[in-house]
Amino acid sequence: MVFYTCGPNEAMVVSGFCRSPPVMVAGGRVFVLPCVQQIQRISLNTLTLNVKSEKVYTRHGVPISVTGIAQVKIQGQNKEMLAAACQMFLGKTENEVTQISLETLEGHQRAIMAHMTVEEIYKDRQKFSEQVFKVASSDLVNMGISVVSYTLKDIHDDQDYLHSLGKARTAQVQKDARIGEARAKRDAGIKEAQAMQEKVSSQYVNEIEMAKAQRDFELKKAVYDAEVNSRKAESDLAFQLQVAKTKQKIEEQKVQVQVVERAQQILLQDQEINRREKELEAKVKKPADAERYRLEKLAEAERMKLVTEAEAEAEAIRVKGEARAYAIEVKARADAEQMAKKAEAFQEYQDAAIVDMLLEKLPEVAEAISKPMTRVRKIKMVSSGGSEVGAAKITGEMLDILSRLPETVEKLTGININQTGNKKPGRMS
Repeated sequence: MVFYTCGPNEAMVVSGFCRSPPVMVAGGRVFVLPCVQQIQRISLNTLTLNVKSEKVYTRHGVPISVTGIAQVKIQGQNKEMLAAACQMFLGKTENEVTQISLETLEGHQRAIMAHMTVEEIYKDRQKFSEQVFKVASSDLVNMGISVVSYTLKDIHDDQDYLHSLGKARTAQVQKDARIGEARAKRDAGIKEAQAMQEKVSSQYVNEIEMAKAQRDFELKKAVYDAEVNSRKAESDLAFQLQVAKTKQKIEEQKVQVQVVERAQQILLQDQEINRREKELEAKVKKPADAERYRLEKLAEAERMKLVTEAEAEAEAIRVKGEARAYAIEVKARADAEQMAKKAEAFQEYQDAAIVDMLLEKLPEVAEAISKPMTRVRKIKMVSSGGSEVGAAKITGEMLDILSRLPETVEKLTGININQTGNKKPGRMS
């Protein structure tokens, strides 16, 4: 007894003694009695078939060539199909089994092509493949072979029929594509315009809402700011009013003090004037010198008094009218006394006093006459031929101007300096 095994891609068939019907084992083991029993093997491998049908006339008489790819195999799991395959192919090689299956499939493929149009085969390859698969499977099953798959690989013809169909279809497709593209662009433009319109509308609505919110905010802020500014202004005005009142009180107190001080100063000035007048009267040695000395002192006292009174008057005018009136009264009285004393002095000394005053001013007059000459940078002299020229000429003209002063004084005052000069009273030593 011999023990045999086989892989899953083959089957063993044992026949002979005690093996009726024969025993078929697919992918397993078996014991065989030599000489009385026989063992055979059959392949269960999948076979790939390249099914070509050249120049087959379709239903409308158009010759085309079709190539299909089929996968077939002997079914080892079904005992009936395995028994049928053993009856038909046991003892044959794989190539022989492949050729039988190929011819069978090609015949069915030709039959299906003859019952269909080129357009049906070209446009609906799935339908063609399913029909070939269905018809071929029913026939090959009886031989113990199952069709695993069938696919249409290629369709072509020698008359450019398919090419013409492709052109028409291509043109139609291009037409449809252009129409579809135009429609798509139109729809896209419409949708884009609608979207833009919605966007702009939304934007305007948002801007309106924002403007309303901004308006409400500005109105409320203006109300709040007005209330705050009003309260602040009231507070500032109250503070400024209080400060002004305080300053006014301080200024009034200062003015009162200044008025009292100015009054005291005026009183002191009056006392000082009286004291100086008495001192002048006590110290006079000569009437003319004493009077001149007294007039000078009175003028100086008057200047100081006027300055003091002017300051007191400025302060009194600003805050008190009474101080101003008092100052004016004092000033008027002092002016009257001064003018009376000046009148008395001029009445007593008459021409001599006037001449004395004029002589004291003559140097200043001479200086004023000659002063413009000191500013002259360049002088051009023109001579007629009979007079002096140069510096002597200028000096002579200046002396001539000075010599005419007595005449000018006599014309203005009626006093002849040359006649009254000898009557001039003596000066104080």
